[in-house]
Amino acid sequence: MASASRSFTRALRTAAPSFRSTSTRSARFVAPQQAFRQQYQRRGYASEEPAKDKYEGNPSGLIYGAGALAAVAAGYGVYLMNPQLFGQTAKETAVFAPKFDDYQKVYDDIAKRLQEHDDYDDGSYGPVLLRLAWHASGTYDKLTNTGGSNGATMRFAPEGDHGANAGLKAARDFLEPVKEAFPWISYSDLWILAGVAAIQEMQGPKVPYRPGRTDRDLSFCTPDGRLPDASQGASHIRAIFGRMGFGDKEMVALSGAHALGRCHTDRSGFDGPWTFSPTTLTNDYYKLLLEERWSYKKWNGPKQFEDVKTKSLMMLPTDMELIKDKSFRAYTEKYARDNDAFFKDFSEAVTTLFELGVPFTHPEDQKWVFKSSFD
Repeated sequence: MASASRSFTRALRTAAPSFRSTSTRSARFVAPQQAFRQQYQRRGYASEEPAKDKYEGNPSGLIYGAGALAAVAAGYGVYLMNPQLFGQTAKETAVFAPKFDDYQKVYDDIAKRLQEHDDYDDGSYGPVLLRLAWHASGTYDKLTNTGGSNGATMRFAPEGDHGANAGLKAARDFLEPVKEAFPWISYSDLWILAGVAAIQEMQGPKVPYRPGRTDRDLSFCTPDGRLPDASQGASHIRAIFGRMGFGDKEMVALSGAHALGRCHTDRSGFDGPWTFSPTTLTNDYYKLLLEERWSYKKWNGPKQFEDVKTKSLMMLPTDMELIKDKSFRAYTEKYARDNDAFFKDFSEAVTTLFELGVPFTHPEDQKWVFKSSFD
């Protein structure tokens, strides 16, 4: 940089005298107005002999000075772009590395939108956001290490159009303004963070979170049939959850998410909520399974159950397996008695679910717990 400054000073010293003398500049550059007008009014022809330049100064000095300035400017530009050529260390371009506070801001934005947009279903987008995160993660196959929350491949038609994912466009559209506000976060991380926010904002347990998911193209879409079919029995449940690496305890704990939301005839074909409080996560789902009397609903839709007393609640065939199967029932009874036990096991199971198939670089022992709007 010092050499560039010396070159600039030297160029000024060797330039035309007009740069150093105000009186000389005035004498040389101010021509009589009449001569100036005559020069530009006279038409010239190619056959005529060129008129002699009336300027008697030293234009070559100006030319050399301008050239020197241009050379200095060019040299300085090269220095800025490639300082290593001048013996300086090149500055590395800063790469944005989001921290906990950055992800907390994303969480807060999601929570704020959940409060502002209360015109969905029973008054909250929370259940459908949790379903989005669940279905994005539940495609994992431990044998092939494919699927899972890494990729957000539900953005593409092959996977987004699977029957089990019907209606989830509402959740993806809900999150688009958040993605626009925080373009640095991947869709994969955003969807799972939205699931975490949904659980906590619906007064559920704290769910530890760590980032590191990347978005993939449609070539990574998983085949249809990896998500649970609500019309099936216990063997199907164990096959679906077992493929992900879960045992009976996790299967029953994760089923507790049915305390939230409702089914729609234009999506799954089923209809109705599971509980009387579909926007608050509690252990009521297990209590109702055990305490209420259930009968087949008489209608033209698929086979489902309704409570005998009010006929306003429903259960799916897979739900009823939780009280029919001996092993499943033991956990169902445990969670019906103890909400804290349910919250503990649900938090652990859903955290595992959300991390299936993700090649994390963020250490497992450094997961984050976000503050909710209730804290």
